Amino acid sequence: MSAHHAPRRLAARLALALCALTSLTLPAQPVQPHLGYVYPAGGRQGTEFEAALGGQFLNGATNLIISGTGVTAVVRETEKPITPAQANDLREQMKRLQAKRQADGQGTNAFTSADRRELLDIRKKLATFIRRPANPAIAEKVLLAITVAPDADPGQRELRILNAQGLSNPLSFQVGRLPETREPTPPAELSFRPGKQLPRDGSEPRDTPPTDMQVTLPVVINGQILPGEADRYRFHARRGEKLVFQVAARDLIPYLADAVPGWFQASLAVLDAKGRELAYDDDYRFHPDPVVFFTVPSDGEYSLVIKDALYRGREDFVYRITAGELPFITSIFPLGGPVGRPTTVQLRGWNLDTNQVMVAPGAPGSLPVTARHGDHVSPAVPFAADTLPECAETEPNNTPASAQPIALPMIINGRVDAPGDADVFKFTGRAGERVVAEVTARRLGSPLDSVLRLTDAQGRELAYNDDCDDLGEGLETHHADSYLSLTLPADGDYFLTLRDAQKAGGPDYAYRLRVSAPRPDFALRVSPSAVTLRAGATVPLSVRALRRDGFTNEIRLLLRDAPAGFTLGGARVPAGEDQVRVTLSGPPAVRDLPVPLVLVGAANVDGKTVTREALAAEDEMQAFFYRHLVTANHLEAMLIGRSRPRAPVAQILDEMPVRIPAGGEAHVSVRLPPNLFFAKVELELNDPPAGVAMQKVSSNGGGVSELLLAADAVKAKPGTRGNLIVTAFMDNPGAAGKGKAATNRRRVAAGTLPAIPFEITTAAR
Repeated sequence: MSAHHAPRRLAARLALALCALTSLTLPAQPVQPHLGYVYPAGGRQGTEFEAALGGQFLNGATNLIISGTGVTAVVRETEKPITPAQANDLREQMKRLQAKRQADGQGTNAFTSADRRELLDIRKKLATFIRRPANPAIAEKVLLAITVAPDADPGQRELRILNAQGLSNPLSFQVGRLPETREPTPPAELSFRPGKQLPRDGSEPRDTPPTDMQVTLPVVINGQILPGEADRYRFHARRGEKLVFQVAARDLIPYLADAVPGWFQASLAVLDAKGRELAYDDDYRFHPDPVVFFTVPSDGEYSLVIKDALYRGREDFVYRITAGELPFITSIFPLGGPVGRPTTVQLRGWNLDTNQVMVAPGAPGSLPVTARHGDHVSPAVPFAADTLPECAETEPNNTPASAQPIALPMIINGRVDAPGDADVFKFTGRAGERVVAEVTARRLGSPLDSVLRLTDAQGRELAYNDDCDDLGEGLETHHADSYLSLTLPADGDYFLTLRDAQKAGGPDYAYRLRVSAPRPDFALRVSPSAVTLRAGATVPLSVRALRRDGFTNEIRLLLRDAPAGFTLGGARVPAGEDQVRVTLSGPPAVRDLPVPLVLVGAANVDGKTVTREALAAEDEMQAFFYRHLVTANHLEAMLIGRSRPRAPVAQILDEMPVRIPAGGEAHVSVRLPPNLFFAKVELELNDPPAGVAMQKVSSNGGGVSELLLAADAVKAKPGTRGNLIVTAFMDNPGAAGKGKAATNRRRVAAGTLPAIPFEITTAAR
C-alpha cells in the first residue's frame, strides 16, 4: 500500500458572535492511548502473573479489555517518564533538602528521616531521567496483574487499555496450554537504559544480561530483546526427538513504524554443549518469524539462542518461543475444496499423529485445519472452500502439447512438483468473452511465488502477471499470487501456464487456480478499529472497498443494529472509488465501556443486492513508509466526557453531493449548534483530495456558516467523488504565571463536522 500524503490544509478563520444566552467552550478532541507492546504477550490457562504495557498517553489507565472470556486484568500502577520541567523542580527540591542536611550538621536537627527518604526518592527519579527518550511511543508503562482461568479458550486474543482519554489500539495476547517461563530480570547494573547504543568499537555485541537459564521442554518462553542482546536457554534432549521451536515476534507486533525492517526480525539457533551451531533459521519461508525443526543427534544438553538478526532491540522486541516435541503442519494438499462435499486433505509436517484429515466445508470461505500429537494441537493452517466446480491437476502437463484440458468455470488444485516445473492448461473460448485467472497460494500458506501466462493457439502472449496486491491481506509484504483478467480476441483454444517465479518447486508448492468468467464482488475494511468521541460529537472513519473482478458499483454504508444515537455521515463508497472517509456521530450520553458497532455495505451485484460486513482494521505503518490494513476483531466506539442531553449537532443544509466544477467554486451552508458559538474558531479541510481547497468561511447569522470550496483546474480531476471532512480548531492558551500573561498558546482539535459528499464536475464552458 502506498504511503499517505501529508495532509493538505487550507484554513479559513471563522469569527462568530458570542451567544447571548450561553458561551460554552468546545472540548478538545481526546488523544487516544496508544499501546506499543505487552510483556509477556500471553499466559497459560489457570495461572496468574504480572505483565507490563508500554505505550503513550497511558496516564490514568483504569481498565484493561481482553477479547473473549476467561482472562481478566487489574491495573496496578502507571509509570510515566518525568519531563524536563519536572526534573528541574526535583533538582530544586534536592537543593533545599541538601541545604537542610548541611544545616543539620551544624546541630540544627532540621534534616528529618522523612527528608532523607524524600532525598533518596528524588535521586532515584533523576537517575532515570532522559531529556529525550529514544522511543517516546513506548516510554510510558502500565503494570498489570493478569489472571487466566483454567477453562479460558486457548488461542489469540485482543488486548486494549481504557483511560479517561478513550480506548487504545489492540495488541495480540495469546492463551496457551503449555507451561510458561520468562527470561530472568537483569540486575540493575546490567540493564540497558533507553537509548543505549551498540558498542562503537565494532566489537561483537555480547549477551547482556546473560540469560543462560535452564528450561524443561515442552515450554513457552517469554522474553524481550534489548540492543545488542542475545538470549540463551539451556535444555536437555534425547536422541531421536523431533523438536520444533516456533517463534512468535512479528506475529505479536506485526509492524514497527520506525524500524527497518519494519518488525522484530528474530533469528533462532540451536547449539550443542560445545557451542557448535546445529540448526538455524531467521524466517520460516516467507514469514519473518523463524521456525527451527531439529532432530536430536544424541542425549545431552543443548542451547537455544534468540536475537535480532541486525542486533537491534528495545522493549517492544517481545517474543514467545513455543518449544518441544510438538505437532506442526508444514503443508496441506489440496489447499481447498468444494462446499457441501467432504475433501480428504493430506498433511505434511512434524510430529503428526495422522497424515490426513477430512474437511467438509458448509459455506464458502476459509476454514482452519489442525493436527494432533497426543494431547498437543498444532497451529492452524487455512483451507479454502468455494462453490465452483473443482478438479485436480494431472501430469504430464508441462507444455502446450501436453496441456491439461479444462472446461470453464473451474478451480484446479495443483502443485509445482519440482524446481522448474510448469503446469499448462487448455480451454476453449469465444471472441469477446471475459476470462479471469487467479492463483491462491501464498494467501493459503504455500511458498509458491506464482507466475501466470496466457497465450493463444499460435503461442502469442496475450497476458502475463507475476504479483497482484490484495490489500485485504494486511500481514503480507510480498503479494506473490498472480491474477489475469482479459477479453478474449477470437474463438479458439487458449493456453494458461503456471510456474514459480524463482523456478522453485516441491510437494509443498501447492496452489488453487480459478479460471472463470468474472465474479464481481467486494469486501470492506473500516479503520481505525477503535474510535473515541465525546458525547454528541463526530469523528472521521476511513472505509476501504476491496473490489473483486471489475466490480465498480456504488456501495451504500450503514450501521447494523447500532444503539440509538449513532449515525454515519457521507455513508457511501462512490462508484469506481476504492476509499472514502465518512463520519461517525455519537449519542449525547457517555458510556463506561466501549460500544461494539457493525458497519455493513450493500451494493447491486449482477442485479442482486449483496451485503458485506466491514472488517475493523488498524492502518499501520512499517519502515517509515509502507502502510497495511491489519484486521482486528471488532469496531469499537468509546463515548467519554460529560453527557449533553440537549446538545444539537451540526447540519449540512444544502443538497448533497456538492458539485464543484474543475477550475471553479461551490458553496455549502452549515448550521452550527447555537450553544457552541465562539469568538474565533478555525475550520479546515482534513486531508482533502488533490486540488480541492476551502477558500473562505463566512457567517450568515443564526448559526449558519457558508463554506466556499474551490477545485483547481489542473489537479482536481472531473469525476472524482467522495466526502470532504471539515475539522474545527481553537486556540488553547497556556497557563498564565503570577502577574504574567498566558503563554504557549496551541491549537487543539475541537470537533468534526458531518461528512460533506462532493463530486468534481467538468468546468462549464
